[in-house]
Amino acid sequence: MTFHIPAHFREDDRAALERFVEAHAFGTLVSAGPAGISVSHLPFLPQRDGGERVGDGSLRLLGHMARANAHWRELEAAGEVLVIFQGPHAYVSPGAYCHHPSVPTWNYATVHARGRARLLPEVDLAPLLARLSAAYEEGRPSPWRMDALPAPFAETMMRAIVGFEIAVASLEGKFKLSQNRRPEDVEGVAAALAAEGQAELAAMMRARAVRPPESR
Repeated sequence: MTFHIPAHFREDDRAALERFVEAHAFGTLVSAGPAGISVSHLPFLPQRDGGERVGDGSLRLLGHMARANAHWRELEAAGEVLVIFQGPHAYVSPGAYCHHPSVPTWNYATVHARGRARLLPEVDLAPLLARLSAAYEEGRPSPWRMDALPAPFAETMMRAIVGFEIAVASLEGKFKLSQNRRPEDVEGVAAALAAEGQAELAAMMRARAVRPPESR
């Protein structure tokens, strides 16, 4: 499976890639098997093993899907699976550039995680769901807690889903943020995107525009 990444759009900083996955953890899981290609859109919980800093040690992606979704039956036999994490993206008008002629394009950031999947034993499912919900409930005025559910209801819900994990073998990042344009064009596009409500994408562009070449 190929993923075209021109050199000036490639992001190789492992810590930056892991932070991106954490910030945009709703991903697209893709695998191939005898029946063809299977795709599921799912929330993931990144888990680091070993190493105290982001980018150290190994990375696992924990997730779950409906038992009625036949995709889970193919995961362990699929060999390598792919999870695509999509970040901010937006149309770029030639009107944002200082230098012409120019054509329209699209700026975006995405990370591809590849690895092998295994199904989780049922005993691991409840802790996974508790951690996943806690991660997304954090900061809410009255966070919802899984342990507040009536036990019979929780058991019924858990029987309807299947948990899995993916041991990440590689992370590839493509941050297409106008790095191939002159500095004044980068700033022009960033300013235009910020004015259109794309503050995160504009900030990513500016952060990479000021990085020295040797750190890219």
